[in-house]
Amino acid sequence: MAGARQRDLECRVAKYRDGYPLRQVTTAALATSPACDRFWDKPDHENVGSVDGATDDQDIVEILKAVQIGDVVSGTITEVGRRGASVRLDGRLCLVSADIGALDVSWCRLPDEVIQVGRRVTAEVIAVDSEQARIGLSLAATENPELWAFLKGLRPGEVLSGVVADVQRFGVFVALDDGPSHPVYPGVGFITIPELSWRHFDDVSEVVEVGQRVTCSVLCFDTTNGEARLSLRALEPDPFQEFADAAHEGQELWGTVTKLVPFGAFVSVAEDVAGLIHLDELATIPAEAPDQVLQVGDRVKVAIIALDRYSRRLSLSCRR
Repeated sequence: MAGARQRDLECRVAKYRDGYPLRQVTTAALATSPACDRFWDKPDHENVGSVDGATDDQDIVEILKAVQIGDVVSGTITEVGRRGASVRLDGRLCLVSADIGALDVSWCRLPDEVIQVGRRVTAEVIAVDSEQARIGLSLAATENPELWAFLKGLRPGEVLSGVVADVQRFGVFVALDDGPSHPVYPGVGFITIPELSWRHFDDVSEVVEVGQRVTCSVLCFDTTNGEARLSLRALEPDPFQEFADAAHEGQELWGTVTKLVPFGAFVSVAEDVAGLIHLDELATIPAEAPDQVLQVGDRVKVAIIALDRYSRRLSLSCRR
């Protein structure tokens, strides 16, 4: 990847990794999510527009009932802040507060290039909050309508194929076989490091490489960056669940100490399955540090004291 594009890519990724929260929205959530409070700090009555200084609450209720997720609306930007922009919509919609969040402005341009007071905009409705009388808008949706429509049509669990287009320290970009290209990134599909594999690996190259064909499961539509969040490991057997099928609390088994941490020791009890012996469970006599009892590489007999399938956590004890 060229130097300028690399810097731009890292800048855009750092934008939400270091400063803004990453907002991942599944298609189902997109159809029901309320407008977020993150748009403005003002009291609600200051955000709601009015005609001739009067606002009929019943009118607002009826207007909001008629607005649907996916509607395309137009209006004029009336205020710009660090959290986005406030928009006065055309017609009767002007009675309702409308906001473009900072993360919904653009996938390929800086906010200052897109939102200015007085500018006319056309955006897609992505959220409706009846309680706050607010409409959430996305300019990115109308800026990239083909890509937005493609991503919005994806469903969690759907299987997609493509080619690894680029490998970065924060994840892997996948150029999908179907759908449009991305205006900035080398691929519309993106796999975070944890979603590459269930097994432990030290380098991404142990799992995938540029040019490799992959088949992944869709996790969600990342509206912040216009990406399909994908999982490679979701289509593989989970060794922890396979272990949990045969294991139970109180069961004793042998394992190998793989890592010592201030609060305990990790022990491998099966291939790609490790559990934690908390410091309090290392010995009958309390220890101040795990290396007073165990060392990496030690074989140790342990008992399962807790097994959580959902969080994939295994708690062990040497005291039982």
